[in-house]
Amino acid sequence: MSTQSGNAEPVTKKSRFRRRTWAIAAVVAAVGLVIGLVVFKPWLLFVDVRVDEQLPLVASASAQAQPTPPTQPAPLTSTPGTGEATAGTTAAPTPAGPVQLAMGNLISHEHATTGTVRIIQQPDGSRVLTLENLDTSNGPDVHVWLSAAHVVEGTTGWFTAGSADYYDLGLIKGNQGNQVYPIPAEVDLSKYPAVDLWCVQFSVSFGAAELVM
Repeated sequence: MSTQSGNAEPVTKKSRFRRRTWAIAAVVAAVGLVIGLVVFKPWLLFVDVRVDEQLPLVASASAQAQPTPPTQPAPLTSTPGTGEATAGTTAAPTPAGPVQLAMGNLISHEHATTGTVRIIQQPDGSRVLTLENLDTSNGPDVHVWLSAAHVVEGTTGWFTAGSADYYDLGLIKGNQGNQVYPIPAEVDLSKYPAVDLWCVQFSVSFGAAELVM
């Protein structure tokens, strides 16, 4: 009659409990990893999205500052048989080109950020915000804000826009390139001295620009 020998540990309640604990811990860790990847999306930091839209061509500062020449009165002409003089018809003035209302240079906050921000008024009176030569990090849920908070350099400036009024122009189109964002007619630009690239998900600024009118 053979007998069982060796050092194999008998399966006991204690060992079964330990195995179940390890299995549950492994499942929890896997779930936590998946949730972390979904929420933080770390791969975005290594994937650039470049958007190059056509920017409005703005006249130089000297051309914008040049005064408009006075309108010359139309010559008088006589209508045959009446002897009355009437003003001649003049051609309609050519619409002015896009005009820069404000501009600023982006500074870095949580992420290294560079580029130029402009607010431009089109000949039809509509306004747009442009990001020119933008270069920042890609990230989840980054929006372009017109912000009532003045731009502060350093770590303190990462969060100032979160406690101030803002107007959200929408999700950023890409982390690089040239981009155009329409500004609704009802927006009062005098309330917003800055532009902020704000990560809504983590309540932090990637970069911001103080506007100079």
